[in-house]
Amino acid sequence: MAKENDLRVWWIPQVPLKKGETSFRVLVKDMDEAKKVYDVLAEYDQYQFDHKIKPDYSNVGGYEIFLDGEWQDYEMEEE
Repeated sequence: MAKENDLRVWWIPQVPLKKGETSFRVLVKDMDEAKKVYDVLAEYDQYQFDHKIKPDYSNVGGYEIFLDGEWQDYEMEEE
């Protein structure tokens, strides 16, 4: 069960999703871990494309934070 300020990464490896499908989501402990998970997912999709495992792809992902009882999009401030 999610609690206030929990973070997660969401990822869609092939846009668009089929009807009824949802994005892949994984809880993370902090933004450092969130960025690492996000980067690994992106690199994995690139690997599959480069090695012709997938003929093409259009991926998208992001971060969410649990606030006020619901998951909300979260954007990191640029450093």
